[in-house]
This record gives sequence, C-alpha cells and structure tokens, in this order.
Amino acid sequence: MSRLSSTDTDSPESDAPVDTARTALLEALAGEFGDAVLGTHLDPGRDVWARVHTDAWEAVGRFLRDGLDCRYFCYLSAVDWLPSPFGRSMDSDVDNLLEGVGAKEPEPMTHGVTGGDTRFQLIARVYSIAAHLGVHLKVDVPDDTHTIASWTRVYGGANWHERETFEMFGITFDGHPSLRKLYLPGDFEGFPLRKDFPLVSRLVKPWPGIVDVEGMPGVADDEGGDPS
Repeated sequence: MSRLSSTDTDSPESDAPVDTARTALLEALAGEFGDAVLGTHLDPGRDVWARVHTDAWEAVGRFLRDGLDCRYFCYLSAVDWLPSPFGRSMDSDVDNLLEGVGAKEPEPMTHGVTGGDTRFQLIARVYSIAAHLGVHLKVDVPDDTHTIASWTRVYGGANWHERETFEMFGITFDGHPSLRKLYLPGDFEGFPLRKDFPLVSRLVKPWPGIVDVEGMPGVADDEGGDPS
C-alpha cells in the first residue's frame, strides 16, 4: 500500500512552493492509471484536483481508498456546465432577457480546472486522515447515457449522495443498490438542478431584494422606507 506524506516543503531554488504530498498523490494516480488521468490541477498547500476517464471512475476510487489510504468519503455531487438559457432570472434589466420565456443567446460551455468534454461532470472528495490530505476527483458523465458507475461498492457513504444527484440532475449510477428519490414526489417531472430546468416563478416575477425592497422601520419615504 502506498502511503502519503503530509509534509509540504518549499523549493530552495525558487520562491514557488513545492507541495510534496499532493505532487506525490498525482504521481501515484498517473503511475497507476496512465492516460486515464485526463487532467490535474495543484494549488500548493491548499488542494489538488484530478479528472479521470469515465471507465476508470470506480477503479480510481478503489485505488484512492486502498492504495492511498483515502478512506474518508466527504461528498459526491454533479456540475451542469450548460450556461443557463434563462439568465439569472433575477431582473430583466440586469440580464437583458429577450421577449417571451426569458431565453437569451446561448453562451459557450466552459469547464473548471482540469477541463471537461461533456455537459455534466461528477465531483467527489475523499480524504486521508493519516496524511491530513484530501483530493477532489472529477469525471465526465457521457452525454448520450447520463450513466456512470456507482461508488457505493467502494464508499458506502456515497449512497445518499448518488441518490440526490440522480434525483436533481438525472444521472444514473450503475450498480447502485436502490436508486430512488429522496426529496421529490414520485410523479415529479424534470431535474431541478439542471440549468435548463425553468423556475417559472422567477420568470414571472423578479427576485425579492432587487425590486421589492422594503425600508427599515422608522425610515422616511425619501430615504426609501415607511414613514410610520
């Protein structure tokens, strides 16, 4: 079993910090999975990210748990990188919403650190208590199936996180023992955390706090309040 060191050092030849422990983690992943590690990002002294191939998702989790002692599961969720077709649904003057349902010209889809090739990505974090070191893992979810391997066989704590992600984003986890809803009614249609899920109430009326501001008690009308 590979063990991670929690010691970070600064380079004697440069002012740039050298994060020994996190660099070693990335090297271990690359050594084990090669080209299946699609992108990495290291913020010395703070955190590390790695994006892995879809087919390697479950195996990478198992390697982190058994090979690098990252036995503490923190969380798992998804990101929808599609730019919202509804703007921010806060105020028409702010967002320059077009006439009709509030749609605007689509913006190009961009991804965060480590890049990406699909609309949806999973992001999970695991941690080594012994090394005081964690890692963020990212993986592309196939656009045609929205299906990826479940981590429940690796980290039991992923169970409810995957159920929530299934319910809110419509991502299916292959091998999950009971993929069913946590919050919404059984006949609810749609996935509320997708960017193209319309929050109709926000299209009809702007967000409170921008146009529906109420003054503080005792403040006069000309100061933006109720004269009472």
